[in-house]
Amino acid sequence: MPTLELTSKERSALRSAAHPLKPVVLIGDNGLTEAVLKEIDISLTVHGLIKVRVAGDDRQARIDMLNQICDTLSCANVHHLGKTLILYRHGSANRAFEENEAEPQQASYRKPSEPYTPKKLAAAGKSIKDKRRKTAIKGNDALVSDSPKPARKPLAKASASRPAHNIPRRAGSALSLRAGRRSSTVRRGSR
Repeated sequence: MPTLELTSKERSALRSAAHPLKPVVLIGDNGLTEAVLKEIDISLTVHGLIKVRVAGDDRQARIDMLNQICDTLSCANVHHLGKTLILYRHGSANRAFEENEAEPQQASYRKPSEPYTPKKLAAAGKSIKDKRRKTAIKGNDALVSDSPKPARKPLAKASASRPAHNIPRRAGSALSLRAGRRSSTVRRGSR
């Protein structure tokens, strides 16, 4: 069978696509047997681009194996690096690494006038209700408005006996001093 020839650009693209792959066929000390050739053929049919690991130390023997595999199975030699061979055969069912002819999809951008919706809410089909957009009644507008709204009660200040948030504090703690609350304690060190 004829050996498949690749251009330098195709070879470079296939080499980069094969970078994350792990070897799927290992050639042991017995060398290139019929069973190994059959396994390489099956892997090339399924994946199209594979890595093969050769166990031998002889470089010339690895080159001869590579040439025999390419001639027998009509595949292309993409790269030979150390004990790893990268092989490619066109027409496999799984060709995710080949260039896609379809138009690349552009990322969707939100228009400035559209409200922001987090991804999890958008996936659920929900959106954030913005409570800040309600118009606030200011000044004498409350007296003129048609709908009677109850007046807000002023917030009660925290008493000295009960600290804020029900967190007990010592009288001389750093938190009370940092907040500017200095009681009638006498400063130490002053005469």
